[in-house]
Amino acid sequence: MQQIKTDILVIGAGSGGLSVASGAAQMGADVVLLEGHKMGGDCLNYGCVPSKALLASGKAAYAQAHAGALGVADAMPKIDYGAAKAHVADVIAQIEPHDSVERFEGLGVRVISEYGRFVGPREVEAGAYRITARRIVVATGSSPFVPPISGLEDVPYLTNETLFELKECPEHLLIIGGGPIGMEMAQAHLRLGSRVTVIEGDKALGRDDPEMAEFVLEQLRDEGLVIAEGAVAQEISGAAGAIRVEAKDGRVFEGSHLLVAVGRKANIERLALEAAGIETTKTGIKVDSSLKTTNGRVYAIGDVAGGKQFTHVAGYHAGIVIRSALFGLPAKAREDHLPHATYTDPELAQVGLSEAEARATHGARVEVVRFDLGGNDRLVTERKARGLIKVMVVKGRPVGVSIAGPQAGEHIALWSLAIANRLKMGQVAAMVAPYPTVAEIGKRAAGAYFSPKLFDNPRVKRVVRLVQRWLP
Repeated sequence: MQQIKTDILVIGAGSGGLSVASGAAQMGADVVLLEGHKMGGDCLNYGCVPSKALLASGKAAYAQAHAGALGVADAMPKIDYGAAKAHVADVIAQIEPHDSVERFEGLGVRVISEYGRFVGPREVEAGAYRITARRIVVATGSSPFVPPISGLEDVPYLTNETLFELKECPEHLLIIGGGPIGMEMAQAHLRLGSRVTVIEGDKALGRDDPEMAEFVLEQLRDEGLVIAEGAVAQEISGAAGAIRVEAKDGRVFEGSHLLVAVGRKANIERLALEAAGIETTKTGIKVDSSLKTTNGRVYAIGDVAGGKQFTHVAGYHAGIVIRSALFGLPAKAREDHLPHATYTDPELAQVGLSEAEARATHGARVEVVRFDLGGNDRLVTERKARGLIKVMVVKGRPVGVSIAGPQAGEHIALWSLAIANRLKMGQVAAMVAPYPTVAEIGKRAAGAYFSPKLFDNPRVKRVVRLVQRWLP
């Protein structure tokens, strides 16, 4: 077995692992990167990238059929599902070189195409190699969780890892799970010609602000999506082309294809973590605020760390680890400024505390500021002026923001910046956005916070009258 000694060993070449490997190598560290499957991980191959590409195809089809309000005749789109999937594959192919073995070797990273498993506190075996590292970063991500539903193992079903291999449009797609993955793929397939039924055991988009989630769900229902809430799948039967799902309450759903999208589980099975003294939790690897595991030489980042499962969170974690592992500087991860978005049309986005969380945490000190996106002139010009932004404010500072509407995922970034840097609402209000842009919604929301304090305040009016008397 070949022995390798290195400064940094990264296990997993998804978003977080690649960020650590590239950053560390470019700053002079000796880096080894292990990946036993595909470079780019879930995000590039099965998640963020292909799902957004397929959503773009669905959005184009929908736009053709709903252009009348803009003076362009509605036209029934001619949808080629196979061509849409070819578009998805081409998008992946365009991004792949950025995550490729060749690029990382060019950066000075030694890439080994093997899975790794711990054989000691600082040692990992990968194929014919035994690697000893000063610091090790576990970035193995997550994979689809397949629930123990009776009969599921006997019928063909899809997950996000197999959905994008499908070349023929499902006649009737059943989706178990009404979270972000389920709802995004539901709308994409609905717009590309499938009938779609979402089977959700609780509330669809249940982790988001209920008011904002309902705004999105209303649009999806209007498009023809069937959303069955409170439907806990109990028994699955049938065969390819004829799947039957029976819920605990007796409701029965029948379709041609089945997508399981009920959540994800951390990829820890291959790692032999016990050999390194690394403890786990129900959701992944146990880490402290510095992302160190119970073995102080080993970090865990991204999905495998058991927290928020988003690509951008893994990238953020990578920066924390680089600061700590390369420079020995104190670095702690925080979560209050980490946003998330669901890329349905309209979009749904959140950063910080929801309204309910803010009220539970801060009580009567919370002020909730609302701005209706119907007041945004750019959205009016595009016939998309529907939606809402809510800002939860405590002592003049935003502590949470919810947005439901067009481009919500784009506009939540401003509020992540504000929360990350503890900006006050006055600093957001001082921003100047070009007119007309959707970006004005941030400034308008900040303005809505100050309006009653300025325009409905008798003291302000008395001061203004007094000043006017003395002005020349």
